[in-house]
Amino acid sequence: MVSPRVVVLDYGSGNVRSACRALEKVGADVELTAEQDAVLNADGLLVPGVGAFGAVMEQLTAMRAPFLIDQRLAGGRAVMGVCVGLQVMFERSAEKGEHEGLGQWPGTVDRLDAPVIPHMGWSPVDAAPGSELFDGVEDERFYFVHSYAALTDPGEGWDAGPLPAPKASWATHGNSRFIAAVENGALRGTQFHPEKSGDAGLHLLENWLQTL
Repeated sequence: MVSPRVVVLDYGSGNVRSACRALEKVGADVELTAEQDAVLNADGLLVPGVGAFGAVMEQLTAMRAPFLIDQRLAGGRAVMGVCVGLQVMFERSAEKGEHEGLGQWPGTVDRLDAPVIPHMGWSPVDAAPGSELFDGVEDERFYFVHSYAALTDPGEGWDAGPLPAPKASWATHGNSRFIAAVENGALRGTQFHPEKSGDAGLHLLENWLQTL
């Protein structure tokens, strides 16, 4: 069986080595790169994200990632965002001012309403019905570390022609019910870090690989 080729986008985000190791552990042939042909032609592209939304968007824009992600999705090629890599797929963020995102999904990333910020640690996820990512790990906990999240369903009122409506999975911290993951055809993402989520996170990454 040929291992799926996955590029982890190398644009300056921290903590990418653990994502590479996790993907390798579940059977991917992994390359950490920003080289355009590799990004466009890999079976899967993983967009990591650590830090503030605005800074991540600046780094992505500097290496033409918005264009590359658009090109992949136009061809039905898989893209997965993790943490801020999920958040930038939304239209905008209110973190440290107003920042434009990639606009793949409607909605704004806002600060969590909770007595303790950031949300750091293991939380259960209310998986979307029929979720492919959470198949077999619907009742597991995953590792989160974040102060901002998307709080509205990107599939609500979805009207994007033949594209399927995004399926949202949810988690809760304090008074905020927020997006924990989105599945939208070739575009997927998790607010939590699967690479830090033990066996459950590895299982989820393996589920993603099986869709490539």
